[in-house]
Amino acid sequence: MKPFLVFFFFFCTTTCVLAQQDSFNLLNFNTNRIEKQKKAMTILGTWAVANIAVGSLMASQKSGETKYFHQMNAGWNAVNLVIAGFGYYSASKLNLADLDIYASIEGNYQIQKILLFNAGLDVGYMLGGTYLIERSKNIDQNKKPERLKGWGKSLVLQGGFLLAFDATTYWILASGNEKLRPLLGNLHFDGSSLGWYLQF
Repeated sequence: MKPFLVFFFFFCTTTCVLAQQDSFNLLNFNTNRIEKQKKAMTILGTWAVANIAVGSLMASQKSGETKYFHQMNAGWNAVNLVIAGFGYYSASKLNLADLDIYASIEGNYQIQKILLFNAGLDVGYMLGGTYLIERSKNIDQNKKPERLKGWGKSLVLQGGFLLAFDATTYWILASGNEKLRPLLGNLHFDGSSLGWYLQF
């Protein structure tokens, strides 16, 4: 009976220590990831506020192509501000202590996939802006070609910023993927089942 109690005590103690170590590592990983996401949303929000402020002011004081350029900057970044606010709020509300390995991996790769998808959209915005600039050269004056040109230049600028932002944020977050390897080192898949084992 005593050997069994000694073994049971040793097993429970070792398991608790390993669980705490894994939990600590996982918590650190999630904390770092969320902090990076929050910083990214802060940068996007700052860009948005600056564009809304400058764009609104300049659109009211300028005319022609310049007016429409700033008008689009302000309107476009109203959307960016909502996205940045929602992203920051969502990241702040996560209870990191409740995230297990699966939820951590899923959350990590989900944000990266979103950033890659957005990068594709950013290229589309820039192409759309280029199209509007070219289109402005072939329409009548009474259809306000300066509006298309101003909006087009704004889309090229905003798309370029967002492409740099999404690509950089993706790179920063993806650089932490390697830290998941120790957490997954004990996973084993035999073709039909997935298991996790402890090494002593």
